[in-house]
Amino acid sequence: MSHMNFMEMYRALIAAPSISATVPSLDMSNREVINLLATWCESLGFTIEITELESSPGKYNLAAKLGDGDGGLMLAGHTDTVPFDDSRWQFDPFKLSEQDNKLFGLGSIDMKGFFAFVINALQEIDAEIGIKNIKQPITLLATADEETTMSGAIEIAKQNKLRPSRCIIGEPTDMVPVYTHKGHMSTAIRITGKAGHSSDPDAGLNAIEVMHLVIAQLLKLKEDIKNKYSFPDFKIPYPTLNLGHIHGGDNANRICGCCELHIDMRPIPGISIAELQAMLLQAVAPINDKYPNAVAVIDLHDPIPAFSGSTDSSLVKLAEKLSGEKAQAVNYCTEAPFLQQLGCETIVMGPGSIQQAHQPDEFLAMEKIKPSQEIIKQLIFQSCFE
Repeated sequence: MSHMNFMEMYRALIAAPSISATVPSLDMSNREVINLLATWCESLGFTIEITELESSPGKYNLAAKLGDGDGGLMLAGHTDTVPFDDSRWQFDPFKLSEQDNKLFGLGSIDMKGFFAFVINALQEIDAEIGIKNIKQPITLLATADEETTMSGAIEIAKQNKLRPSRCIIGEPTDMVPVYTHKGHMSTAIRITGKAGHSSDPDAGLNAIEVMHLVIAQLLKLKEDIKNKYSFPDFKIPYPTLNLGHIHGGDNANRICGCCELHIDMRPIPGISIAELQAMLLQAVAPINDKYPNAVAVIDLHDPIPAFSGSTDSSLVKLAEKLSGEKAQAVNYCTEAPFLQQLGCETIVMGPGSIQQAHQPDEFLAMEKIKPSQEIIKQLIFQSCFE
């Protein structure tokens, strides 16, 4: 491959659809993006390993490495995007469009565009000093299905074949280093009652009435975890519990036989997924005692633990120095808790604003390109070439 400029790479990445979705009709393979990255990395002398996910056939991870042995820097990102609502986009989501000093496109900041920044930095280093003059290995990791199951990162962690010393996950943070973030649990509370005619309430068990008791317990749990746990670096310093969706019953003159509530919980460092799950089960236990087997607690997806880093790590210090920004804690979650299991210092730091993620007309502000390019280049250079 001949040298590709930044905009050409950006355009090619946006033009390769790679939506991951829980709805099968919207779900796509990410192979086209993986093939692009493999070609670009091979041209720079990287060795390439492409693996199909065991849990999601047709989805792929890419690990491209330059240099021998363990250690060095891993630059990681996901290749998939969220679905989009065509009626809310003014631009073609799969065509990089420039207007008002912005680059529009699906994945422009969340987060296929990050790979263009990385390859551009590697090409510049190669032109200046020769990329083969590295002192510590460089790994580019591209994962699948972050937007749905995080299966790509989970499988990388389980395989445990990669052993970098440092990892930068290029989610959009406006190049502010993120050293910790909350986790994510989505849980269904399903009440199974007994349907019947509304004229004889005692002949059935009204699932909505039972859910009323459950909600009272959940609101108590919400206050308990708010008052018991705190991590002051977060804007919202406590674990949160949100009642997000509820549905029950089918007609006004029938006793409701089934009611389901979906809740969202956001653990912070210091409280594990297992602890929150136990608290949730404990909260509904009295109701199950009163109405045996009426309350079921079901994970809607594999829970994502909180990511806990340290502001004292050498990678955080380097990122703060280069960006001029103090490391932050954020409420959203990423692949960091899984990739951190590889034993590396880990931060989340990438171009673009999180405010644009999952939004119609997603864009990268063009005035941020050059500063972001320079920071990424220096992160690579000072980690692997000095």
